[in-house]
Amino acid sequence: MAPQSLPQLLDAHRFSLKESQVVQRLSEVGSQPLGWTSDLRLQNGGHRCEGRVEVNYQGTWGTVNDPDWDLAEAAVVCRQLECGDGVDAPRGAYFGSGVGPIWLSYLSCKGTELNVNDCLRSMFQNYHNADYSHNWDVGVVCSGFVRLVRGDGPCSGQVEVHSGRKWNSVSGGNFTFSSAQVICAELRCGRAVSILVDVPFRESDGQVWAEEFWCAGPEPELRVCPRVPCPGGTCQHSRTVQVVCSVYIEVRLMKNGTSQCEGNLELNISGEWRMLCASHWNMANADVVCRQLGCGVALSIPKGAYFVERDAQIWKAQFHCSGAESSLWNCPVTALGIPDCPHGNMATVICSGNQTHVLLECDSVSEPPGSAASEESAANCSDSRQLRLVDGGGHYAGRVKVLHQGSWGTICDDSWDLNDARVVCAQLGCGEALNATVSAHFGEGSGHIWLDDVNCTGKESHVWQCPSRGWGQHNCRHKEDVGFICSEFLALKTVSEDQECAGWLEVFYNGTWGSVCRSPMEATTLSTICRHLGCGDSGTLDSSVNFREGSRPRWVDGIQCRNTDRSLWQCPSDPWKYNSCRQNDEAYIICAGRRPKSCPTAAPCTDREKLRLSDGDTKCSGRVEVWHNGSWGTVCDDSWSLSEAEVVCQQLGCGSALEALQGAAFGPGNGSIWLDEVRCRGRESSLWACPAKPWGQSNCKHEEDAGLRCSGERTTLPTTTAGIKSGPSLVPGIFSLPGILCLILGTLLFLVLIILVIQLHRWRVERRGGLQGVLALSSFEDALDEAMYEEIDYFVRPKKEDLLRSPEPPAQRTDASSEVYDDAEEVPVPKTFSASPMSKWKVSPENGVNVFQIGSSLHLPTGAAHPGKEDNPWLLQWGKEEPEYDDVELNTPATSTVAFHDVAFKMQ
Repeated sequence: MAPQSLPQLLDAHRFSLKESQVVQRLSEVGSQPLGWTSDLRLQNGGHRCEGRVEVNYQGTWGTVNDPDWDLAEAAVVCRQLECGDGVDAPRGAYFGSGVGPIWLSYLSCKGTELNVNDCLRSMFQNYHNADYSHNWDVGVVCSGFVRLVRGDGPCSGQVEVHSGRKWNSVSGGNFTFSSAQVICAELRCGRAVSILVDVPFRESDGQVWAEEFWCAGPEPELRVCPRVPCPGGTCQHSRTVQVVCSVYIEVRLMKNGTSQCEGNLELNISGEWRMLCASHWNMANADVVCRQLGCGVALSIPKGAYFVERDAQIWKAQFHCSGAESSLWNCPVTALGIPDCPHGNMATVICSGNQTHVLLECDSVSEPPGSAASEESAANCSDSRQLRLVDGGGHYAGRVKVLHQGSWGTICDDSWDLNDARVVCAQLGCGEALNATVSAHFGEGSGHIWLDDVNCTGKESHVWQCPSRGWGQHNCRHKEDVGFICSEFLALKTVSEDQECAGWLEVFYNGTWGSVCRSPMEATTLSTICRHLGCGDSGTLDSSVNFREGSRPRWVDGIQCRNTDRSLWQCPSDPWKYNSCRQNDEAYIICAGRRPKSCPTAAPCTDREKLRLSDGDTKCSGRVEVWHNGSWGTVCDDSWSLSEAEVVCQQLGCGSALEALQGAAFGPGNGSIWLDEVRCRGRESSLWACPAKPWGQSNCKHEEDAGLRCSGERTTLPTTTAGIKSGPSLVPGIFSLPGILCLILGTLLFLVLIILVIQLHRWRVERRGGLQGVLALSSFEDALDEAMYEEIDYFVRPKKEDLLRSPEPPAQRTDASSEVYDDAEEVPVPKTFSASPMSKWKVSPENGVNVFQIGSSLHLPTGAAHPGKEDNPWLLQWGKEEPEYDDVELNTPATSTVAFHDVAFKMQ
């Protein structure tokens, strides 16, 4: 028998415990043989695949009462009903208390059964008569037969259906818009707005469903649509399909009860027509509406020009179109915190209609900015220039980009201040300017720099009406791109000391962080919030946490998200208010992706998981990023070299460092700059072991982010034979630049040490004094000087007929020492030149010969021949009482020959 894994053993143990409890309860309430056939249904849920579990017995529907109900039983119920996976198994009458009999008091499944007939159960009887309560009625929440995945939310993405065991992708072959409409309706996602049938199939997507769905449109669910087997098994080789749903279905302009190319704007939202409040309505939005309706271009957006009934249905949302979108549904939208709409403040549009309507270019308007004539002309001209924000994480902050002559460009930060930002905020309908950012605060742009030295008064309607150098005239680079933050800027976070994706929920609004209130916070809202935070697809409220101290705004309450909402900003809610709820009603949420702040993934983690390379062309190259205090940040390139790169490459298992790159070579990062002045030796096991400035302290910008390139995967040696211990492997960084420098310095220090030892030995010998010391030192140095003597002999030895000009016959000379030192001459040594070994003296030239004393050596110029004694009166015999000259070798008294050791002759 194959060994079981730990999860299998735990499941078996759980089931055996539950089975023993069932047996005990069956002995109390009686049992019935297996093999019964029962109908199942789910009641009082939001759709067919969720609700209170009910079974049909003898023609009567009754509930199931089970205090130990869990996902194993829910999975079997969902499978039997063709509702996909079991997502939740609520107890305690979560979907309301049932009525009538309670047919089952216990149901125990492993979770792998095809239907509940195969599970252990109690016998059928009405347990309600035995004092069982409907307060323990059980329910299930199933994923459904169809779902949309890998999109922005549950209402967009790739189509998958559940086979009863696993999810399968749906083929794009013969997939129709009618089938997409059925899917969107089944998922309560409004109407289908687009389908894409040519999506490449990946192996990670699993298998492809072997049937094609041929829906007509009115079917309530995809599973009841006609199905046709794929001809010849072509589904397995086909591409898959993506569907995008939206609650926004249609748009129209109504005037006097008829649809025209002018009037009040109305939206069809989930099948109901509603007027749009004009809280954020501008010409860019109006242009998109006119284009979507085929009504030309927008001419104006007059306020209060058309009649509005007192009981008209109003939709509070803000669209943020750039003006280039093909439909209003493609524009970003915000619904969170939108204030109540005053009566009559409805969005209106007057389009040019189908007739030809030629507008002047606004560039040709000659009236001065701000004048009445200028404003009248602006209302009757076509401005091809546009404005938008990028890289700010929302609609109300970011780098400013201007569209001019068909190209997007940036604005330089020379003279950029709050007055300029106020004009841009007003132009985009973003509220008040909170901050005018400079120095590419939101990253560097690309392309043109259209404006420089912009100097607005704050009252202009467009930023290009402000004084400036002129279009395209500047002396800047993109590191000076401007941006701004408006009062409508929104951000979301959780606050916790040690947890990520869990904590007090806070929203940034009007320049200040504040709490979010928890009423009503249903499952769909929590799922939307967790997806918005990148913390999984589900979440829960934790009401057991004690309310926190301190005073802060409690910005918003009454959030009610829908499946179609891709972010929290799209969810309808109560208006923004400084005190929207009591302090003990602040929301503390726990998302499915909860993790400790010390790790970027689920704990435990090692230093390797806290380090990554981003935006590189391989997995072993890129911008260096580190995890600290719950977020990823970069490393500044100050002191960044191959030593630091070597440590990172080894830590990531990417071999040796090839390049240490500076200046944001892989693009600037974002967030914090966690490390600066990192100084590694190249052999540390982790980047954390290298000295650096304290976390988060740097004087850098993201334009100085450090990067690197590694050689690739570390080479793994073959496993050694059993019983043989492999030797240590070479450290890849040992031949790096620091290693070579250390080797050179070590060698030099060793040579200096040898010289010091020799000098010390010489000094001790000289201190002992006497001829014995001289001879001892001479014998000690013979071995060291032999090569030097030969070198001197090679360079200095002259011809003997030139050297020996003495009138003495050659026979009177001794040849005993000339065999080796034939370049030494018998000369008298003067006593007057006694000097210490470290003395330095020079004798003036005489007969063309210079003599230098350095240490204890005589240096004679090589250009002179050896004169005789009579020609050199300054060369006298040294006395024997002068022991300081340890370079003197005394021959036998008969010869009176003196040989100079370590003497270099240089002829001048």
